[in-house]
Amino acid sequence: MHYALNLRTFFYSHYFYLGLRFAAGLVGVTLITLQFADMAVAMTVCIGALCTALMDMPSPLRHKFNEMSASVLLCSAVTLLISLCAPYHWLLMVTLVLISFAACMMVVYGRKSMPLQLATLFIMTMSMEHTMTVRESFIHTGLFTLGAVAYLAYAMGVSWVLRHRIKQQVLAEALFELAAYIDIKADFYDTRFNLTEQFNKLIRHQSLLADRQQASRDLILRAHNNAKDAIVVQVHVCMLDLYELILSTHTDYALLRAHLADTPVMQTLHDLAYKAARDIESVAYDVTRKKSSYPEISYEPELDAIEAELAAIQQRIEQGKPQQEALAVLRAQRNKIRAIIKMIGELHQASQKAYATTPFWADADMGPFLSQQKYEFRMILSHLRMDSPIFRFSLRVAMAISVGLAVAALLPYAAHSYWIVLTIVIILKPSFSMTKQRRSDRIIGTIIGCVITALIIKFLNYPAVILGILVLSTVATPTFIYLRYRYAAIAVSVMILLQMHLIAPGNHDLITERLVDTFIGAAVATVFSFVLANWEYQSLPRLVHEVLNVNLRYMQASFDLLQGKGKDDFAYRIERKRLMDSLAALSSALVRMLDEPARKQRAVEDINLFIVQNYLLVAHVAALRAILRRHTRELPVGAVNAMLGESHDQVVEVLTRALDPRSAAASEDALMSAATLSAQRADAAQAALVPWSGWPLVQRRIRLLQADAVKIIVHRQAILRDLA
Repeated sequence: MHYALNLRTFFYSHYFYLGLRFAAGLVGVTLITLQFADMAVAMTVCIGALCTALMDMPSPLRHKFNEMSASVLLCSAVTLLISLCAPYHWLLMVTLVLISFAACMMVVYGRKSMPLQLATLFIMTMSMEHTMTVRESFIHTGLFTLGAVAYLAYAMGVSWVLRHRIKQQVLAEALFELAAYIDIKADFYDTRFNLTEQFNKLIRHQSLLADRQQASRDLILRAHNNAKDAIVVQVHVCMLDLYELILSTHTDYALLRAHLADTPVMQTLHDLAYKAARDIESVAYDVTRKKSSYPEISYEPELDAIEAELAAIQQRIEQGKPQQEALAVLRAQRNKIRAIIKMIGELHQASQKAYATTPFWADADMGPFLSQQKYEFRMILSHLRMDSPIFRFSLRVAMAISVGLAVAALLPYAAHSYWIVLTIVIILKPSFSMTKQRRSDRIIGTIIGCVITALIIKFLNYPAVILGILVLSTVATPTFIYLRYRYAAIAVSVMILLQMHLIAPGNHDLITERLVDTFIGAAVATVFSFVLANWEYQSLPRLVHEVLNVNLRYMQASFDLLQGKGKDDFAYRIERKRLMDSLAALSSALVRMLDEPARKQRAVEDINLFIVQNYLLVAHVAALRAILRRHTRELPVGAVNAMLGESHDQVVEVLTRALDPRSAAASEDALMSAATLSAQRADAAQAALVPWSGWPLVQRRIRLLQADAVKIIVHRQAILRDLA
């Protein structure tokens, strides 16, 4: 379950705050307008505020102002244009199609432009039903703009006052997702769960976690100038360090299960991970409540149990039983878990301290860590071609709206064609899987909303009750629109139907008509989801190449850090973030492809394994870093660096081959032979060195690193064959 769907955390989440802010702004603007004008004017002003409110999301203040200002200008222009064209039916139809196409092309600017696209299409559909003179069109647009500007001023004021609170809420969301990530890792120790399926689940969640961490970066690292901000910065940095330690805990779970399945230590390891997840959740919960966090969980019973099991294994080894591998793996897990527990303690401490300045890299450029806001018209022009997925999506929506308008004109009852068009624009999304999910949520939500509205009108038809339900549904709509769209669809159906009931209480066919319009819009959207469709497999070669390219840079930065070539880990953090983002993008594409028709799915197993192997490389590097940190005092620097240099050259050679399809034809045996030769040279170098307790751990991780790098190129070859 999503953390914000839990009553314990729901009322502290930024989703609930968004709903309150949204409802207070809309209701406030409407009530103030009613003091000076009639209901028709108030509704026009309210719709202007509503379109701007669709852009009201957690975002840096400067970005929020730019995004909401763009919504005000664009939606006002669309309102005026549609109002002027409304008296001429043929011109209105042409304008609707052209605006639909242009609005969908804005998707080229990324996910943050999606609400702007929706706001544009929403006001287009709301304006198409009214026929006005030129003078009335300008007055109507002026009132719309007044409402939009009023909400813009209100939202910016509230966001400025709550700017630190919003940072806390977004940071807490990232912490909750990290706890959920550990819960998945805990089940690796439970023999009831299949390892492959569990690893696939982990990779899928990593995509969501990367998204939440990026949202946290964008808000926290972009502006951190006071002591309050210093606390959230420190908690954020500790969270990322903790995430790397959690990555390093990946081990040979099959070996652990084979040797220790019948012992209670597997359950102990599971319980430790579960406790760690609850401990992180307690930090997140305290962050949402603006409180310092203090440890309340004891790990000592589980740690003592692990120590007892290690002693028992050591005793069996002394009796001649071959359990050295199990001992080494369990001992390594014990060390990593202790490091994680220590880091969670630092996470608690970070929320308690008062910092004079932000404890972060001095004078560092945060740009590479942050999402960039670029709205250049040439980006749209560059996508005006048939092989562009965004161009095809825009054509698809324009054609679907044309058909929706044509069908609405043929209906026997007094149809509101805007409802059909609105259903189409809400359901049709750039990808087939998103369209499929949105269609299901829209239909089910509308049906439930219509049933609830019918019951309210029949049994609770009192003005005070209806107004109260209207306020609740107005709060619920934005609260759930990004959290659980089905709930938002229920709320918006109740809200609009009750508003229509208040305006025209004698229309007994209102609910039936809305259901019919929704089904028609959904049917049209479903048909056109197959027209000029962009299937996910078409983007896979680019995404795979991007992962390899970023991984190559990550390996260079990683080995530079491990060999102590830089003064800090800034470059390493940048490349780690880029690699996780690229893996998340590929993983998301794979998940979306699995929702597409079976005939459109390609190389599913190999792509999944490709993602896993790249993820394992990150885990091995994190483990190497943890090992070297743990043995800092007795570390033979020169010898270790020589071994790391040998491994680096071999891994870079393999990844470079994977990037070039012409040189990627080498067999797995040949590549494995090269890796084995590299490992043998490292062994020979080690034999001449003074004894060091960390050699077996470092050498084992390097061998795994080299072997998994070879598997990456093998899966890349398989993907290319399947996509050819």
